[in-house]
Amino acid sequence: MAAIETSRPAPFGAITTYRVINLFSLAFAKLKSWNDARITRNALSKLSDRELDDIGLCRGDIEMLGR
Repeated sequence: MAAIETSRPAPFGAITTYRVINLFSLAFAKLKSWNDARITRNALSKLSDRELDDIGLCRGDIEMLGR
């Protein structure tokens, strides 16, 4: 029975390039998540206490959102 090896090593620098692109991708995702949470906290901060109570939140809960 003959065996054929079909795996080849990655081209020079391909793994490093992948890791750098992955690092930037993760950093961008974290930045986007942080900004979304910031916008949500700002919008909730503008609501009155009664409006917050209607959605089941109090002022102390706002800072805990998105963390």
